[in-house]
Amino acid sequence: MKADYQDLVDEISALLGAPATLENRDFGLIAFGAHDSEDDSAMDPVRTRSILTRKSTPAVRAWFEGFGITRATGPVRIPAAPDAGVNRGRICLPVRHRGVVLGYVWLLDAEPGPSHAQLTAAMEVAARIGDLLADEERAGADLSRELRATLTAERGWQYDMAVAALRTALGPDADGLHALVCLAPWPDEDSPSPRTVPAAAALCTVPWRTAAPGEGGAPRALAALVRLRSGDNLSPAAGAAGRLRTTAEAAGTAAVAGIAAPRRGLADLDIAWREAASAARAAGAQPLLGPLAEWAAIGPYRMLTALPPAEPDPAVRTLLSPTHAELARTAEVFLDHAGQAGRTATALGIHRQTLYYRLSRVEQLTGLDLDEGEDRLLLHMALKAARL
Repeated sequence: MKADYQDLVDEISALLGAPATLENRDFGLIAFGAHDSEDDSAMDPVRTRSILTRKSTPAVRAWFEGFGITRATGPVRIPAAPDAGVNRGRICLPVRHRGVVLGYVWLLDAEPGPSHAQLTAAMEVAARIGDLLADEERAGADLSRELRATLTAERGWQYDMAVAALRTALGPDADGLHALVCLAPWPDEDSPSPRTVPAAAALCTVPWRTAAPGEGGAPRALAALVRLRSGDNLSPAAGAAGRLRTTAEAAGTAAVAGIAAPRRGLADLDIAWREAASAARAAGAQPLLGPLAEWAAIGPYRMLTALPPAEPDPAVRTLLSPTHAELARTAEVFLDHAGQAGRTATALGIHRQTLYYRLSRVEQLTGLDLDEGEDRLLLHMALKAARL
């Protein structure tokens, strides 16, 4: 397959009389044509980095995408910008298949430049590259079975076999940096193709929780394995989650999303799924976190979501009844503000005396002493757990 790409890149280079490079839509290098070693300007910093490291930086990608290449259906001319490391202008040929951009062919621009007829011929070759990329994606797109098996298997030989199968299906991407995303609940439909979700390596649906009596089939969640460019930039995962939430909303489902901590490789994918699912649960429970929450940012919910479901503590059971909802909210805001009455009263928009009255009622209903640290901890955790 790589040889086919190289042949097509060389064909474009011959058509236009200029060295060409082919990158996927994530700016990962696929193939490049030879350049004249005597032409020093052909190897500016951006081109050199792309060839040597087989990728571009997020800043370079954002700069080029600013010229509309993700939406373009024909050649795009991009001027030189030495400050950005682009010493020579570029011609970008978007590589598309059925309207979806799958990659880009890059050429160095020069005066007078290629003719309209040459560019038209080059775009025809780019379309053939698009067909190849689409075939390759189709061959690896239906990884739902492998991903689902990995996320649902118990640790042991079955999990190891599932991870091995997914690793084989993903190929070189398996050892890269990924983040797992959980969308829940997911509409009663099949998972979308990774082709429709930028940076997604695999998607699958999994059971979300046990169905309640009379609810019918168990609700499902959608898992998305998203490729990352760096561990400190989760924007590809957040972007994938946003697009998938839009898909769910179009089907009449208001889904929340959680993102696990990034990991390299697939060995701990089961742990990543628990993190992503926990973050999604927290996003659904606490509006201040949602509709998209990262595992690293959900605070006490990291611990609470790891606990098995349980009945409310007897001390708070009465407080959690619907008739005392305002008192429960007051107590939670008070504890969220570290027991500072002034800040709590301001947050609730009430007088301090009203706050003190409500807190005394909370103590009466629960039998807890809000001047005692352990009583505060029990009440705070119980209120947070009740949201789940």
